[in-house]
Amino acid sequence: MLENHLQQFFNLPKFRRGQLDIINAVLTKKDALAVLPTGGGKSLCFQFPATYLQKLVIVISPLIALMKDQVMSLQNRGVKAGCLYAQQPESEKRLIFSQINEGGCYVLYLSPERVQKPGFQEWIKNREIALFAIDEAHCVSQWGHDFREEYAELKVLKKLRPDVPILALTASATPMVLDDIAKNLELKNPERMVHGFYRSNLFYQVAVCDNDQEKSQMLLQSIKQHPTGRIIVYCGTRKITEELAGFLRKHVDQVGFYHAGLSQNERTQMQTDYASGKLRILVATNAFGMGIDQPDVRLVVHFQMPANIDSLYQEMGRAGRDEQPSTCLLLYAKKDKGLQSFFITSSPATKPIKDLRWRNLNALVAYCEVAECRHAEILTYYKDSTRLKACGHCDACVPNSERAIEKPVVAMAAQKSLSKKSAAAKYAVTLSPTEEARFQVLRTWRKAKAEELDIPAFVVFGDKTLRDIAQKNPQSLDELKNIYGIGEAKLEKFGWDLLANLSDK
Repeated sequence: MLENHLQQFFNLPKFRRGQLDIINAVLTKKDALAVLPTGGGKSLCFQFPATYLQKLVIVISPLIALMKDQVMSLQNRGVKAGCLYAQQPESEKRLIFSQINEGGCYVLYLSPERVQKPGFQEWIKNREIALFAIDEAHCVSQWGHDFREEYAELKVLKKLRPDVPILALTASATPMVLDDIAKNLELKNPERMVHGFYRSNLFYQVAVCDNDQEKSQMLLQSIKQHPTGRIIVYCGTRKITEELAGFLRKHVDQVGFYHAGLSQNERTQMQTDYASGKLRILVATNAFGMGIDQPDVRLVVHFQMPANIDSLYQEMGRAGRDEQPSTCLLLYAKKDKGLQSFFITSSPATKPIKDLRWRNLNALVAYCEVAECRHAEILTYYKDSTRLKACGHCDACVPNSERAIEKPVVAMAAQKSLSKKSAAAKYAVTLSPTEEARFQVLRTWRKAKAEELDIPAFVVFGDKTLRDIAQKNPQSLDELKNIYGIGEAKLEKFGWDLLANLSDK
């Protein structure tokens, strides 16, 4: 029945992983927390109920451009839809409300700010509404990577209409963030569904670079290995974004840049040129992201490390939405941590928030330096319903893969032997045979402990910590305190386990 409706209204042969579970929860009027990855089909989870139940669905979305894009897509399918936003012509608003008053299916998009308007709150009190859908719901949580004050006020929906189910959707959220979303929105026993973080068409790679020159050469090589399809290059600052775009224009064509410092017209034009194919390569800050839906992005490069795993995963997820083979490359240099550290230190956030950001940043550094399957680590990090031991398409599993971005000769003049080594290997200190044996024992222990606790290996310890332990061979808790990456919390949690694995080694 539902599959027939899917084909009739959306011209899709079947539901994607997780979609049917989410839709069933909504149709039975349950509150739901749903995590589907970028490109995983989140929008269908709230559009489908509107068409199936023939009722009004209200969608809270942060971006006008995204609202307009989805409205146009629905209207092209013959589904009634509209969006309300500032500076909108009154004639458009009157048409929207007139169509809603006719009854039946309608998908209405609006900003979180509009929900707070007294007139709108009065209006929704007596409407027949099937669902409130909150897109980009991680913005609700103070522990999320993109917290917004206006999202935190959306709990008013449950107060105004406790009879209407709420569907909170995001592309990336840890269990702690999901708990916070449920609490802040005052959801009632929400169904929690985490699906689809595994992207079998994506090749994950971390390339450790000594400096920006080496990064630039790796970037050019990655573009050379992807002659077709679109490319996104993420940078940490507006200055680097513009400088890198200028550098690329000397070597390749169809390059643009995007950041929040551009005017609205300039950003809109850049997005339009990228979507139309006039630009093939876009160098951007994280301002370019939410709502971007180009199916043929073949390469996503992080020229600088982002703030956390959530940001990295969301931005990598813009690659290969058409399920064709695509590459996600992180160019990692030790100094990149300094930029993110500056952002944290200069932030006006409270100490608990800053402490969390430090932990998230350290986790990302460990992810870069740990030589474990990158897909498996991501799936465990998000507690996805799917788990892997090894994916077979990341640089940790297959360092010699034909899909890996090669170190260009110009960047390898003095270190040709490193051309196929993993990211973690480059900064590895030289260990004696005894120390190497100790390191491998610690790696085996770390993997088993991570599986036992159902956490990624990089959350236990990074390779740098294990190598430091292997070299120093501490024999007491006090000696462990002098090891890189071991604070009081990890000492209490793992200290005795470590000492047990070090005895007689």
